[in-house]
Amino acid sequence: MNPFPLPRATPEDIGLSTAGLARLGRVMQGEVERGLVPGAVALIARRGQLGYFESFGQRDPASGAPMAKDSIFRIYSMTKPIVSVAAMMLWEEGRFLLSDPIAKYLPELGNVRVAVEQGADLGRVDAERPITIQDLLRHTSGLTYEFRGNGPVHKMYTAARIYSRDQTNADQVERLGKLPLLHQPGTKWEYSRSTDVVGRLVEVLSGMSLGQFLQQQLFVPLGMTDTAFHVPVPLQARLAEGFAKDPETGAGVQLLNVKTAPKFESGGGGLVSTAADYARFLQMLLNRGRLDGERFLSRKTIELMTADHLGAITGAPDLLLPGYGFGLGFAVRLQPGIAHVPGSVGQYFWGGLAGTTFWVDPAEQLFAILMIQAPGQRDYFRTLFRDLVYAAFDD
Repeated sequence: MNPFPLPRATPEDIGLSTAGLARLGRVMQGEVERGLVPGAVALIARRGQLGYFESFGQRDPASGAPMAKDSIFRIYSMTKPIVSVAAMMLWEEGRFLLSDPIAKYLPELGNVRVAVEQGADLGRVDAERPITIQDLLRHTSGLTYEFRGNGPVHKMYTAARIYSRDQTNADQVERLGKLPLLHQPGTKWEYSRSTDVVGRLVEVLSGMSLGQFLQQQLFVPLGMTDTAFHVPVPLQARLAEGFAKDPETGAGVQLLNVKTAPKFESGGGGLVSTAADYARFLQMLLNRGRLDGERFLSRKTIELMTADHLGAITGAPDLLLPGYGFGLGFAVRLQPGIAHVPGSVGQYFWGGLAGTTFWVDPAEQLFAILMIQAPGQRDYFRTLFRDLVYAAFDD
């Protein structure tokens, strides 16, 4: 594997400050030393070149093994942008319209009903309109995640074992079709199993498993050699682990078992990857759909995916920050202010449950990636890392 996913540059050559990046490194090392995170890998690229790529701390706190730049991380919801891109590759082939009802391709979702409170009971009413593929990509389908609340619908998801890794993608869609929606389609932004359903759509349209399609259409041509739905035995010595217990709460930390191939290839959260692999994917996006002379998506498709698709639709303020909307697979910055983190209008980003995060800032020709395995500290590190990267700008 090429240890450097992009050509290297001195920080000043690409408008970054050596002193500012050294400060970022000191802060990250300090967080490791005070025991808030076992280890981390940080990568920053600007103007098509690599300006910063460092590892900190331990890859595995149980063994004391040091973190390495090629350590493999569970990226959880950073799977979503990849699977959204895969779907849009099929869209570019004319295989579906964004306005199509998902039931046209997944009939199990054709008769979904919506949960309503009826006194002390939970009733169900008909959906006022079908779930569209656009709804799935922008999280306005009415679906939810079992861990996003304690209401009756969340409990039904848990009871149905919607999260099980011992099911096929088809099995999950069938189960979802029998459960009520939390909201009417198109009315609320609700973070959800929607991208899992998109993963199943990719399977139906391509005639391959989701993993096979991603491998053939994205991972091999992009050079993402370590990205997959599990870590094979020869690579398991590179797998990053979290603390056994959260350093702040003392609660047990449980991460996905990614050492065996799951039946369920979760389009919403199942992949493992490295900072270098994900950098290849992000550089392709920043290049407006092209990398190393190969075209993956058109410029207009990237523009569509990274535009706001919500308008007046709101929801989940803990995830959809003030000043942000949501596109097709990414949160999208709409205003220079309001949000508590720096950035540019048009910046897009997402992160994963265990703390991995990325953002792309087209106005600054920049992207940055932070890889950690610390679920309880994810919000803190996402904000801290973004602050430190922008503080290291030199022009």
